Amino acid sequence: MPQGQLRVYLGAAPGVGKTYRMLEEGHRRADRGTDVVVGYVESHGRAQTEALVTGLEAVARKTVEYRGATFTELDVDAVLARRPDVVLIDEMAHTNVPGSRNAKRWQDIEELLDAGLVVLTTLNVQHLESINDVVQEITGVPQRETVPDAVVRRADQIELVDMTPEALRRRMAHGNIYKPERIDAALGNYFRVGNLTALRELALLWLADKVDDQLDRYREEHRISESWETRERVVVALTGGPEGDTLVRRAARVAARSKGADLVAVHVARSDGLAGDADPANLIRQRNLVEDLGGTYHQVVGNDVPKALLDFARAVNASQLVLGASRRSRFAQLFTPGVGATTAAESGSIDVHLVTHERVRRGRGTPGLLGSALSLPRRLFGFGLAAIGLPLLTFVLTRARGELTLPSDILLYLAWVVVVALVGGLYPALCAAVAGFLLLNYYFTPPIHLWTISQGENILALFVFLAVAVAVSVTVDRSARRTREAASARAEAETLSTLAGSVLRGSRPLPALLDQLREAFGFTGVTLLERRPEAPSSPDLRRDKDSWRIAAATGDQPCLTPSEGDADIPVNQDIALVLRGHPLAASDRRVVQAFAAQAAVALRQERLAEQAATAGTLAEADKLRTALLSAVSHDLRTPLASARAAVTSLRSHDVVFDEYDRDELLATADESLDRLVRLVENLLDMSRLQAGVLGTAVQAMSVAEAVAKSVEDLGQAGHDVGIRVPDDLAEITADPALLERILANLLANALRYSPRGRPPLVTASEHGGYVEIRIVDHGPGIPVADRERVFLPFQRLGDRDNDTGVGLGLALSRGLAEAMGGDLFPETTPGGGLTMILRLPVAVPPPAENAADPAALARIEQWRHGGEETA
Repeated sequence: MPQGQLRVYLGAAPGVGKTYRMLEEGHRRADRGTDVVVGYVESHGRAQTEALVTGLEAVARKTVEYRGATFTELDVDAVLARRPDVVLIDEMAHTNVPGSRNAKRWQDIEELLDAGLVVLTTLNVQHLESINDVVQEITGVPQRETVPDAVVRRADQIELVDMTPEALRRRMAHGNIYKPERIDAALGNYFRVGNLTALRELALLWLADKVDDQLDRYREEHRISESWETRERVVVALTGGPEGDTLVRRAARVAARSKGADLVAVHVARSDGLAGDADPANLIRQRNLVEDLGGTYHQVVGNDVPKALLDFARAVNASQLVLGASRRSRFAQLFTPGVGATTAAESGSIDVHLVTHERVRRGRGTPGLLGSALSLPRRLFGFGLAAIGLPLLTFVLTRARGELTLPSDILLYLAWVVVVALVGGLYPALCAAVAGFLLLNYYFTPPIHLWTISQGENILALFVFLAVAVAVSVTVDRSARRTREAASARAEAETLSTLAGSVLRGSRPLPALLDQLREAFGFTGVTLLERRPEAPSSPDLRRDKDSWRIAAATGDQPCLTPSEGDADIPVNQDIALVLRGHPLAASDRRVVQAFAAQAAVALRQERLAEQAATAGTLAEADKLRTALLSAVSHDLRTPLASARAAVTSLRSHDVVFDEYDRDELLATADESLDRLVRLVENLLDMSRLQAGVLGTAVQAMSVAEAVAKSVEDLGQAGHDVGIRVPDDLAEITADPALLERILANLLANALRYSPRGRPPLVTASEHGGYVEIRIVDHGPGIPVADRERVFLPFQRLGDRDNDTGVGLGLALSRGLAEAMGGDLFPETTPGGGLTMILRLPVAVPPPAENAADPAALARIEQWRHGGEETA
């Protein structure tokens, strides 16, 4: 059976018209004769949406019973039995009621797609899994219902339903989205202009990535290798040379000229694993620079650099390619055009920028034919072999004159040149080849003992000998160079691999990195110095102790200036790595520079972590201040307004109140002022807790008596609470007033959320030196993921009943419990609900009598009797 098609109407925010647009499409298809049904549409009481629903056939919803309530969900079986051509299903991210066919509605949709149906559905951008955390950070509202991005990206069509923030707020103000009583709160919270603008940009960016994926897939399916300039994407090629910084900044400026352009850096590494002239330290620094500028860094493998660059650029659909002008000399460019010229000639539709820099035509900085891959002793030994061996070979061959022909003599000389090349490298072998040429001419080519050659074939033989000897010398030297580079590259790779593992395993990357450097190269001390921002100008900053400070150090006594060490590696003008113990070998300098660059990165990460911690503290304080202002603006203003209205009415001379009305107004004022006092006390206690200045007067006290007083304070509502506190329970150490407030808060919450006929229950037991007081309810409970959030100030988990207070009850209760040496934590009630456990220490030493006051026991028996009848 062919797979069905999915069309998603993606909205930037609630109320932009996703459902309306989906229903319009359903009507258009129905008018064309397509069999269209409504699987599930939520109109939210909007008249225009309901009018569109009435014109389409709807499949009956499935009824699900859960915790004594009835809910309706999408009936997948009914839709499959009906088998329409198109089915409309609203709210793709919806979580089904427990007991449904699938846990999520998007899973229902996938099942219908597998059956070959065409599904039209709606989704808000805040429900996408990948950006759910970003949306919560922007709006402050968590979204617990999410859809995996992969599910949405597999859709055949995604249509963005967009609306400007101002237009959406006008729709909200006109009552087209929410009911009138919810409009003011929505406009002041979630539907602020800043929130809507950010959500709109998130939706556009996410959809742009989806469209980019579709374009890449289309180009791949149709084997289109040319770049399509649908979006500016600038690729900068890095060689690992010092000019890379200039190229990255130039490419970033090119990308900045186009809004939304991407910056991509690429380094082509050789397939044989040799680094060539690429400096790891430069690559690390340039990679960090690219990422700081908002770009991405990639590394590809290839021996043909122009081909590898162009293949990568076409693969990412690049529009522009930035390369550095060649560092090769004019003489070298006579033989090969170079990477830049070759890339520009073969780039096709990709624009190539050749950027000049300070290293142009200064050479690559690596040894060529004029250098040597062998050590000085080996080269001297090679010269010795040439100086001693060639005269000795000449002496032997002159003694055997007449027994060997000229070709045999040439082969023996050539063999000795090869031996010299293997031992001493290029220079001794070249000298041996020239000397052999002259000796063959003088002693073995007629006329003998003259520098002339009488026969043409002998001239050819001698020059072939010289050419072969030079070629063999160069080949042997190049092979030795490659072998040495491969060994060096392997050692560097092993060192850097060990470094990476050490840093990843360490809890403090910077000290671990410096320790690894010290151990790998045998230094006695390694110091990372950072120049002070306020450092005074000095003629020699390297020796000025006032200009530097130690960022990190390991080993012996740290150095205070770069000049104090045996070697120093400047990372930039503000950071230097100082080494102590022995001079740094030239062959090790490149790897140590990579360590230094990585150390600078680790130092920057530590600084960023410190700044993030500071910013986090400030953000929490700002969040608390914002929440406090919100609470004061409503929760404190409401009782104050009620009390003021009551008092104003009583003082009014325009209206004469009878005795009953006066009592009602006085009661209203009294209740409002009591509520205001409680809220202010909670706020003051919370501020004292956070400042650590809340005083407690702990003493040994009876749990039974504390529970009885707290239940009695609840008034008539307390008669429904069940109490099961053992008479012989140990006394606890607590502040009586604070404990009473904790229990009152917990019992009030339990009563508020307990279903009718199943009141809360209070139990207590002793475990391991603590008494655990349990307040058990059978209400809706709290998801495990949200349980710690309820103990944060001003959190009500979506509860919009502002009459319940500012959301400080549980936060204050836990703080008070911890101030008395206890704890407060939740757990799931068996059978459904929430149990709050208050744990307090047992009084030490144990009292002689553990029984509570007889009057308190009598009250407990009274509550227990009433509670057991209703529990």
